[in-house]
Amino acid sequence: MSDSSPVIVVGAGFAGVTAARELTRRGRQVVLLEARDRIGGRTYYAEKLGRRLELGGTWVHWFQPHVWAEISRYGAELSRSPVPEKGYWITGGRRHEGSAEELLGLLDPGATALGEDSLRLIPRPYAPHEVEPGTAAEAELIAADKLTVADKIAQLDLTDDQRELLDAFWTLNFSGPTHTGGYLQALRWHALCGGDWNLMFEACATYRLKNGTASLLQAILDDSDAHLRLDAEVTGIDHDDAGVRVRLADGSVVDGAAVVVTLPLNALDSIAVTPTLHDVKQAAAQEGQTSQGVKVWARVRGPVTPFAALAPADHPLQLAQLEYTVDGDSLIVCLGGDSTALDFTDRGAVQDVLRAWIPDLEVVDVAGHDWVADPYARETWPMQRAGQLTGALAELRRPEGRFFLAGSDYARGWAGFIDGAIESGLDVARAVDEHLTSRPTTTT
Repeated sequence: MSDSSPVIVVGAGFAGVTAARELTRRGRQVVLLEARDRIGGRTYYAEKLGRRLELGGTWVHWFQPHVWAEISRYGAELSRSPVPEKGYWITGGRRHEGSAEELLGLLDPGATALGEDSLRLIPRPYAPHEVEPGTAAEAELIAADKLTVADKIAQLDLTDDQRELLDAFWTLNFSGPTHTGGYLQALRWHALCGGDWNLMFEACATYRLKNGTASLLQAILDDSDAHLRLDAEVTGIDHDDAGVRVRLADGSVVDGAAVVVTLPLNALDSIAVTPTLHDVKQAAAQEGQTSQGVKVWARVRGPVTPFAALAPADHPLQLAQLEYTVDGDSLIVCLGGDSTALDFTDRGAVQDVLRAWIPDLEVVDVAGHDWVADPYARETWPMQRAGQLTGALAELRRPEGRFFLAGSDYARGWAGFIDGAIESGLDVARAVDEHLTSRPTTTT
């Protein structure tokens, strides 16, 4: 094969589709292999509960430059999640009710204190792990990366209720336990929003694409000349100095000049790679990142005043909020940090959890997708464990010959968001093209 052979992109989520578009614009042939019967990766816009809903990634913001550029490029429209009026929260084993402003006010001291050092430790959010070797700044960053969010919360001077709410907030944000979630991962989010947690919260969960994530993804794909193959599960990749060979579950093979793999970190070891990847990559894949949560949609009978609700980590769900109305009913989105704590297909179980906040809710139907059990995801959105920013990110981003990783898990900036996936797709497409352009022509 030659360096003019196709580039093979594994995975048709935002990272893969973006990389495919960029490579075809550079004159490269691209074969885009997607194991599922749809494009989208961990975004999934599907008809459920009377309207199309986002079962995976949802929110975008103008603070996120890469996704915002694509929104501008294709003229995508936004809609806004309802502004909460009421707040419900559980602390000390008791239910509380008030205004949304009261709930945010209780959360503010802890959220502000936790992010206080974000801009000092991560002054350049798009180079969060890059510091001058051998300096005091490097030593301080490595020391901070040993802390979990739970460690940091324990150090803060807070009331019991404030501490419990802060832990609930970050269990929600990590889609998993704070005792494994990295403190620096939390600071990355803060730093990307100028150190202001209120702006961070807005960027994370306020604005969504009016016609769904699928509309933007399809626009990017339509702007590409890539050859898309669905139901094309990759089981193995052989790579050497001459090229790559990708083996599929149906027994077929695809040969190419380079391969871009967009599997999430928790699913990276599902493909046999020969020769094996660097030890740090393998160790990170085996350890996995923090997220292990669940996203549930509930259709509730009748109208509901817009609200936001928080509950501690020992509850099956940490967040619930009103998102839509349909035919007189209300659609509530819920997020929890442990996918094993709630069967999202069990209407009665979901109703019981929601009634811990709002006792008179009647759940008519439920919907969701089990991302942790999904063999091509094995996680929700990526959130680094303690030690992974300084210990693994640089190596995960480093290509090995003709083998490249791309995806939100490996992004410099908004890792865990659609923006991070697009950023990574852009970066890796450029790196692949430069690698192939700079090499002497080879054939086998």
